[in-house]
Amino acid sequence: MINVMEVSSAYFPPFVKYSESTIEAIKSDSELKRMMPNLLNTLFVPHGSPTFALDPGAAGAAMRDVIGLFAKPRAIIVVSAHWDTAVPTVSTASQLETIYDFYGFPEALYTIKYPAVGCPEGAQEVVQALKKRFAQVNTDATRGLDHGAWSPLRHMFPKADVPIIPVSIQSHAGTAHALALGEALEELTHQGFLVIGSGNITHNLGDFRLAAMQGGHTPAYVEGFANWVETQMSCKHWQQLLDYRLHSPEGVRSHPSEDHFLPLFVALGAAGKAASAKAFFRGISNHVIAMDGYSFSNG
Repeated sequence: MINVMEVSSAYFPPFVKYSESTIEAIKSDSELKRMMPNLLNTLFVPHGSPTFALDPGAAGAAMRDVIGLFAKPRAIIVVSAHWDTAVPTVSTASQLETIYDFYGFPEALYTIKYPAVGCPEGAQEVVQALKKRFAQVNTDATRGLDHGAWSPLRHMFPKADVPIIPVSIQSHAGTAHALALGEALEELTHQGFLVIGSGNITHNLGDFRLAAMQGGHTPAYVEGFANWVETQMSCKHWQQLLDYRLHSPEGVRSHPSEDHFLPLFVALGAAGKAASAKAFFRGISNHVIAMDGYSFSNG
């Protein structure tokens, strides 16, 4: 549950680019179109703070652009940082409740309804795929969509016309487990399913609350860690990425807990280690949230 301590969103600036000396903030349409023939059915998307649902900014626009390069999926398997369970768990609900797992934010957020439907038949296929890798897989007949799922999905699929299958993370199990979760889902990406991991490249709630109260500048670690991640992704340094807390000096501060970083590994696993990763958006929101999103392709 996220609490911003009821401070005004006026403290937060709009999306900002990283330094021009490091990387472009938004990939051009022509570059995205060149990727299109080889795109794999997996994405990592940011969901920012809960106010991202109301003010998606440049990141939301980039997400709408990139999803336009995909064929309409049979169903979306969404893995959000905000559903954390002891073992892999799959929602088999046919109707998905819009969950407001935050408080102290603008009242308009609590009026949003994302009228998504589930896919019980597809959920069983997800269960069977996961059981090939994990000894225990649970189902949940009532689980809906937390804001880590419905907030980005409402910008990418505003008509809510694609069935959705939520799958949980296991934050206690670490990055290698999250990668394995994605690898178990990889076969489904060839059967019309789109895997979406939803988290943030940096997620430090203490710094978020401090920025909300005081405003100020973006700490150097936010851009530093996001740049480090982009380098590992583009160079396919998967083991360094898995061991980010050892190899990046900004890793621990960027993720005091790992929950919001793990969906990146799920998306990577679903793409396969031979895949190439490309940032379709890079930017910072709320001073401390790196909003980078990644697509994956063959070659």
